Amino acid sequence: MATGLVRPASERMIAGVCAGIAERFGVSVTPVRVLTVLFTVFFGVTIPIYMVLWILIPCEE
Repeated sequence: MATGLVRPASERMIAGVCAGIAERFGVSVTPVRVLTVLFTVFFGVTIPIYMVLWILIPCEE
């Protein structure tokens, strides 16, 4: 298991960003995904942030 922020090879839906964040902070991936969708619907800035994180967060080996 990696200690830093990485996108895991398992539990991915799109790119693994939500799964990586959930794993890093020790929470379930479901609330992270729900919050991501809610922020996208109400604020609209989540998609560009998600894409940047997709590029910046390394993939798990």
